[in-house]
Amino acid sequence: MPLIVNADDFGLTPGVNRSIAELHRAHALSSATLMATAAFFDDAVATAHANPQLEVGCHILLVDGTPALPPEQIPTLCPNGQSFRPSLIAFVRDLFTFRIRAVEITAEATAQLRRLQNAGLRVSHIDTHKHTHLFSGILRPLLAAAQAAQVPAIRNPFEPDWALRATPGAKSASFRLRRLAVTALQSQHRAFLRSVRASRLATTSGTIGVLATGTTDVKTTLRSLLAAMPANPQQTWELVCHPGYPDQQLDQVRTRLRASRAHEHAALLELLPNIPLASWRDLISPTR
Repeated sequence: MPLIVNADDFGLTPGVNRSIAELHRAHALSSATLMATAAFFDDAVATAHANPQLEVGCHILLVDGTPALPPEQIPTLCPNGQSFRPSLIAFVRDLFTFRIRAVEITAEATAQLRRLQNAGLRVSHIDTHKHTHLFSGILRPLLAAAQAAQVPAIRNPFEPDWALRATPGAKSASFRLRRLAVTALQSQHRAFLRSVRASRLATTSGTIGVLATGTTDVKTTLRSLLAAMPANPQQTWELVCHPGYPDQQLDQVRTRLRASRAHEHAALLELLPNIPLASWRDLISPTR
């Protein structure tokens, strides 16, 4: 059961960066995805260079953040002339009413990827903030950006049914609503795989831990997911996590993930060092 463990939000705060480095050195973390416009991007780059075995992907922001390009160059992504839409709901609404131009998505994603590469990082893969590439209108221009930047892999953001069922609390009212939203998007999974294959990028069998993001009892959740994971060596899964040490900088960030970051760090450190982890390199065939 090959497992990649990826930490999102690399570069968000010094505490997040330090957590990622410590978990990687403890063999509890395969990779991290770095935000090109994060406040502590330079600190994350230094951390990555100090830990050369840590695979670094690009956590592409198209919502709830600031762009790499001047906002006037991507007006449909930055309708207020300064930053991306703060709301995922507004972003999806405007996407489906054709108010966001695909060419701007490709341009902005390319700029974010180039910022990592210009910092001397080899970008292992891409994913997106709030999993926006679930939608084909985002996926296609992102794949074009990845191809142009020669990035070899992309997150498969779809969480399998077995992981949804194994998430503690999945039958509660709030989890049922979240699970309903996740399940409604599963119909797009086959189209996602077709598009990724056509672009000749690698991806995993799916992502686990999406529904569980922000839960308080992370240790129980992680144990449940690991126990439920199919023992199939032909399948590779990605565990998405958001570890970090709380600090003053985190208090200033607009995020619902605060105390849960420290809980995730502790759970990963306790449960994962004895499990051999896969890497994004393992997904890439020798003939690529």
